[in-house]
Amino acid sequence: MLETALKDQLRSIFASLDSQYTFRIRLHAQHENRSELIELLEDVAACSDKINCLLEEGDGLEFELLKNDQKTGIKFRGVPNGHEFTSLVLAILNSDGKGKNIPDENLQKRIAALRGPIHLSSYVSLTCTNCPDVVQALNLMAILNHQIEHEMVDGAIHPAEIERLNIQGVPSVFADGKLLHVGRGDLSELLEKLEATYGSTPIATADSEKKYDLLVIGGGPAGSSAAIYSARKGLKVALIAERIGGQVKETVGIENLISVPYTTGNQLADALRTHIQHYPIDLYEHRKVEKLTDSDQGKTLFVSGGEKFIAPAVIIATGANWRRLNVPGESEYIGKGVAFCPHCDGPFYKGKHVAVIGGGNSGIEAAIDLAGICSKVTVFEFLEELKADEVLQTKAKSLPNIEIFVHSQTTEVVGNHEKVTGLRVKNRTTGEEQLIELDGIFVQIGLAPNSQVFQETVATNRAGEIIIDAHCRTNTTGIYAAGDVSTVPYKQIIISMGEGAKAALSAFEDRMKGILSPRK
Repeated sequence: MLETALKDQLRSIFASLDSQYTFRIRLHAQHENRSELIELLEDVAACSDKINCLLEEGDGLEFELLKNDQKTGIKFRGVPNGHEFTSLVLAILNSDGKGKNIPDENLQKRIAALRGPIHLSSYVSLTCTNCPDVVQALNLMAILNHQIEHEMVDGAIHPAEIERLNIQGVPSVFADGKLLHVGRGDLSELLEKLEATYGSTPIATADSEKKYDLLVIGGGPAGSSAAIYSARKGLKVALIAERIGGQVKETVGIENLISVPYTTGNQLADALRTHIQHYPIDLYEHRKVEKLTDSDQGKTLFVSGGEKFIAPAVIIATGANWRRLNVPGESEYIGKGVAFCPHCDGPFYKGKHVAVIGGGNSGIEAAIDLAGICSKVTVFEFLEELKADEVLQTKAKSLPNIEIFVHSQTTEVVGNHEKVTGLRVKNRTTGEEQLIELDGIFVQIGLAPNSQVFQETVATNRAGEIIIDAHCRTNTTGIYAAGDVSTVPYKQIIISMGEGAKAALSAFEDRMKGILSPRK
């Protein structure tokens, strides 16, 4: 099953394993995926004398990872191919205390402090690019806290469960049978939800205050660039981010990064991390910023978990996130018919009628993709004409199962408390409102800047973008902004990288001129 080159890579990766690992496989004799799973796991096990397979008869299809014959708390109910193959490899490495994704000491303490027992199930699609982040984060939690168990469940293999739980979006995480999380997520977000649900034992907060010359908030192209440029100037820099790559990780293909004809979001995120690690930058990943204050003592950044960071200068590069409709019913039905990623959640609507809200490039691209899966796709655009490129419009209009309405305002998402059943839309020309029966809604109306936490400290415009001058300076001395969170026109990766560099150089120039006081 595995190609020779991949096997060679696995042999190299597993060469440093210290402990013995076992895939304890339980399979029904007639399961249609039996041979596929056995072949995959035997191929992986053949790459190291530290890994072996133990096959037992069972009622379905699953395997758990044992370390020195003891449970790690990690189980897979599916064949971890596709994007989840990395989750399988990292489960072994992380159990051995290895892997670049292992969180720092402070986060490990928070995970270990979670009160259990906790049983987590993540329902995924092997084509979902967001699912591995969630699976790998929860596997880590199981490794670091023996009271946590986590299983990955492939929805395609367990359709009855998908229907029973009314899952319409992935990843969907259930904690002891109750829905905990739907959609993209990272370790910090999942940890906060588990802390809120189960509580934690008190942990020591010593050394929670850290001082630097410069703080960079955000790990996307702008934040990474700002941190690298600042470190090259000899400053003591901390990069605080929810995840390296940011919104870039959700981009499937990138073809306009000059000098790189093609790359993917994940590959670019990995490259950013590698470049960051070439410099003495203190990376604090999986952190959620709660507040930024400005005083005579400097800028103070408060982060979930009790940490505080202090510096005379801060660069905000927190990017943007999916913009929501903000209409009645939308929040209630996220993951139950309201979705934002056609690549991840489109397969759940095979043969069904869905709506796409938004007539820009992302909306029309989504409609074209969904037309190959769904029986009917209805596009609603608020303005009097579509904003997408002409080539996309031509393609969409050529497909018989796509219909397009302009001058259409979404007013309500309608459902039966379990799932979406319709969409209420108003014709902006006539004022007429109608209820359209459908099965799913994909919101594609652009991005909203992640600036909410900073709006009491710096000025923002009506759209929430942080207002900057030509040098990335905000209205608050010592605070700069770069990339999609700012008012810079054209939200592009290459522009964000340049803006991050510009913000770093502006901060350094202000420091040299004595505008910023060195850290004390």
